[in-house]
Amino acid sequence: MSTEEHPQELGEIRVDNANLYREEVYTDLRIATIRRLTPVHPDGSPDESRQPLFTGQTHVMSQAGPLPVECAIEARTLEEAAEKFPQAIRQAVDRLVEEAKELRRREASRIVVPGTTPGGGMPGGGILGGGGDLS
Repeated sequence: MSTEEHPQELGEIRVDNANLYREEVYTDLRIATIRRLTPVHPDGSPDESRQPLFTGQTHVMSQAGPLPVECAIEARTLEEAAEKFPQAIRQAVDRLVEEAKELRRREASRIVVPGTTPGGGMPGGGILGGGGDLS
């Protein structure tokens, strides 16, 4: 394990007391889930100097089945978050579709050399790999 993969040693893990939030989940039991993260002080009391954060979550059907979609919602109140939920989800789905198209473009543009494996060697080891039959 490199320090780039895990920047903090276990002894260095600390809670950021200046960045604590209380999480509340709201749902319409049908399609929408909205999370409100309310800023709090280390004692759990509301921190009025910071704005709450909202996220939306739903599932959309795809050819592979239900696909979870999550997005940030720019809002100051739960009511405003609920109003903005549909547009925020649409934008998140649009981003997912664009990312999928980009992945397909990258895959389609890869150069494939016949007789080689993705690792660059030859299937079965080839003569150089010692796995080939010389008879």
